[in-house]
Amino acid sequence: MTDKIALWLAAIVTVLVLADIFLNHGYALLFLGREIADLVQYVAFWR
Repeated sequence: MTDKIALWLAAIVTVLVLADIFLNHGYALLFLGREIADLVQYVAFWR
C-alpha cells in the first residue's frame, strides 16, 4: 500500500467517523464497538 492510498483511506475513515458523530450522535460507532466486543468474546470461546 502506498502512502497516497493510506492517506486517502485515513481521510475517508476520519470523515465517516466525524459524520457519524455529528449526524447520528455516534450511535453507529457504539453499535459497531459492542458488536466487535461480542465477536471477540465469541472467538475467545473457541480458542
